[in-house]
Amino acid sequence: MIELRAGDVLHITAACSVQFTNPMMFRLIKARHDLVTYDHWIWLDGYQLDAKGEAVARREIFVLWAGLTVQRPAAPTQPRRSVSDARV
Repeated sequence: MIELRAGDVLHITAACSVQFTNPMMFRLIKARHDLVTYDHWIWLDGYQLDAKGEAVARREIFVLWAGLTVQRPAAPTQPRRSVSDARV
């Protein structure tokens, strides 16, 4: 089982449940461990994201653990400038 944390972005597909034949990105608020479910399934509370990564709808979804994929952010391509570098 993967460890889920608030803020994780998940790729939700048909591997998670047949209701997700159209994949979506989902930003996790919390995994609902307090709800009784079938083995290997879990309720997730979070936001459906658009192509820009912006929240478009708050959702509560019921998914299969094994189908979840956490999207890790890519490393920045340019180093961040320090505050002293930004001053002119």
